[in-house]
Amino acid sequence: MSAHHVRRADLCVVGLGPTGRAVAHRAMLAGFDVVAVDPRPERLWPPTFSCWVDELPLWLGPSAIAQRIEAPTVWTRSAHRIERPYCVLSKSGLREALPLDDATVLAGRATAVEAHRVELQDGSTITATAVVDTRGLAAPGRRRTASAHGIFVDAEVAAPMVGDGEGLLLDWRDENGTGPDEPPSFLYAVPLGDGTVIFEETSLGLRGGMPQHELRRRTLNRLAAHGIRLRGDEPAEAAHYPLDQPPPPVRAGLRAADPIPFGSRGGMMHPCTGYSVADSLALVDTLIEALRTGADPVRELWPWQARLVYWMRMRGLYGLGRLTTAQSISMFEAFFTASPRQQRALLSAHDDYAALGAVLFMTVSRTWPFRWRYDLVGWTNRNRWVNYDYPPATPDSPIDDSLFPERGA
Repeated sequence: MSAHHVRRADLCVVGLGPTGRAVAHRAMLAGFDVVAVDPRPERLWPPTFSCWVDELPLWLGPSAIAQRIEAPTVWTRSAHRIERPYCVLSKSGLREALPLDDATVLAGRATAVEAHRVELQDGSTITATAVVDTRGLAAPGRRRTASAHGIFVDAEVAAPMVGDGEGLLLDWRDENGTGPDEPPSFLYAVPLGDGTVIFEETSLGLRGGMPQHELRRRTLNRLAAHGIRLRGDEPAEAAHYPLDQPPPPVRAGLRAADPIPFGSRGGMMHPCTGYSVADSLALVDTLIEALRTGADPVRELWPWQARLVYWMRMRGLYGLGRLTTAQSISMFEAFFTASPRQQRALLSAHDDYAALGAVLFMTVSRTWPFRWRYDLVGWTNRNRWVNYDYPPATPDSPIDDSLFPERGA
């Protein structure tokens, strides 16, 4: 359908990532007349999406899961087996689970997005009772950032580190070739259900993030430590996005022209983990019900308990961004001794403020040596890694050539 002939809609969704597609799909099922806008609505989403299985809404069927990991592993000073099923989402399965057959889907770029009006680059205008903005976030600049560089490795080659049904959520072992005076990073490695395993060196909380070439160097060093040899043409994935997007103010605090922000744009990016899709999917029906009943969507999505949880998680983000590798290991070692409820309160629960407060206090109190707690709470070394000067990317960067047989020949 041509944008020039779009009638007034009940709901206009701007952005068709997993979050936007879920909003449009569930609104359509609830009887809304939906128009969805995206520059490339047929494109399969590039990033890899993962989450805890229990975070997913019940209405999302099992076809959305590509790989299930019953008990992933965390390496701090020792290995911790987390008895909580984790999964990698199937991009195609998730898309098929969110059909938009009865919605109007427009391929176009929004140039103006307001509370009841969306303008497209071709000059068309869509008017709607409500507009939900689910576009992603802009480049982080100097904000607190999640940075990652992933390499997709054939499962057979990856088996020495990650076998079938296994997963490494946080691997802090001393294998990435860095010293104690360099910003910390950890490895995330999970099978994707398509015959490959992603090995992704990850940095959380640094202002401006960590450069891709540095993360790639660290990833390759970890693989070399386990004797994993690559062909040299393996696909790669890059991530670099802000972690500190706050929840929107209640509607009374928004300008009358503002749309409803949702997903990562609406504060659902977890400040301490960088995850947002599962929380967004779980809250879609809350948004739709608020629109259906005329309630304030932002107030329903963000009660005071959830805002308090966000505030406490931001304290954790600030702490992550100023620790050394040794301090990070000590802090995570303390955290993973917490109860399952307390771990969930930090990792995924939207509004369990009591358990979150308890686990944050416990984590600080069990971080050892004692003096490291001052860094964690920000009394010392508050800006430790600000403006850190990373080595430039050069052809002779210290990467083990044995990883690439043809390069070392």
